[in-house]
Amino acid sequence: MARTRIRDLIANPRVAAALTLGFASGLPYNLSDSTLQAWLATLNMDIKTIGWLTLVGAPYAFKFLWAPILDRYALPFLGRRRGWMLVLQLVLAGLIALLGLQAPSEAIYAVAAIGLLIAFFSATQDIVIDAYRADTLRPEERGVGSTATQVGYRLATWIAGALALIFSDVIGWRNTYLLMAAFMGATVLLTWSAPEPERVVQPPRTLVDAVVDPLREFLSRPGAWSLLGLIVLYKFGDAFALKLVTAFLIKGVGFTALEVGAISKTVVITLTLLGTFVGGVLLARLGLYRSLLFFGILQALTNLLYALLAATGKSTVLMVIALGFDNFAGGMGAAAFVAFLMALCDARFSAFQYALLSALASVARNFLGPPAAYLVDVVGWSSFFTVTFFTAIPGLLVLVVLRHTVARLDEQETLSKSG
Repeated sequence: MARTRIRDLIANPRVAAALTLGFASGLPYNLSDSTLQAWLATLNMDIKTIGWLTLVGAPYAFKFLWAPILDRYALPFLGRRRGWMLVLQLVLAGLIALLGLQAPSEAIYAVAAIGLLIAFFSATQDIVIDAYRADTLRPEERGVGSTATQVGYRLATWIAGALALIFSDVIGWRNTYLLMAAFMGATVLLTWSAPEPERVVQPPRTLVDAVVDPLREFLSRPGAWSLLGLIVLYKFGDAFALKLVTAFLIKGVGFTALEVGAISKTVVITLTLLGTFVGGVLLARLGLYRSLLFFGILQALTNLLYALLAATGKSTVLMVIALGFDNFAGGMGAAAFVAFLMALCDARFSAFQYALLSALASVARNFLGPPAAYLVDVVGWSSFFTVTFFTAIPGLLVLVVLRHTVARLDEQETLSKSG
């Protein structure tokens, strides 16, 4: 089975496209989030300012609002999805270069505005890539295609995170962002060579159809509102803890940007990928509900390792342990959570429904920066991470309450496959 998947990953053009477009999806996010945090932290900017700057990621939480437009309308070249992707990638390359030309200490509002635009066009690209993957992959290719997407995405976050921080110490932040812009521009070649879907899917007749029908279908399900609450709360504690983790390592503990890039970001990518693979294997054995519960508990517990690091002070060994366990558990949690979101989507409306559900899941990640920064300013880093452990508990309690509903999703998936 493993040989088949490796061969598919290399030779199958649809799976290869999932890999390369995963890279295109992952590259812009860090450059307006944790890498930007590191840049501001090295300039010794106030933690509250850094906290407010995390709000530039807000478009990821609202991307479902314009997803129907991308479903309804296509550009007059490269098919229904690839035309949008190519244009968005060119725009993102230009914006990343423009961000690198700024001086944050002198033009913080310009940095915020450009970061917001990067997040908006990156979120829009994610909508199209998710829809393209759903349109292109055959049912038997979705498993390896999902893994390929994660590999491409994590490789891009490593380049935009670890390598960017290392390069910043050698060639400076401006040149680093210009280099990242060149990487983003190169993704146009990946989009140009990606295959078109084998079957032509008719778009919705009107924008009203593209919005109303998928919403009506989801909200008519028993327990729909409770499921939406679970989606928002499940990774709340994890998102709260990680929102300022780069600033914590530099400002709170005293690591340099080079150390964070060379050590922490490498640990993050390696352990997250390992956790994703292990989570996928355990998911097949434990089922959806038990996987979500077990992985969620592990995610909450790893927040306490950051509290220990904050209390202990600068320790490379403890930093590696904290980041390693946290991202391994986070990778497992992501494998189960993405499977949960996919199981909730009706095949007729998967593009819009997935955009909506994934946007709700990112609410905590995109809006917790300012309250996290103010809490750190009041109670300190160690107490902050202890608080984040307790904020993970409500999501786990909602999961327990909905255990039968989540378990039924597994049964429905099994029935649909056997049918």
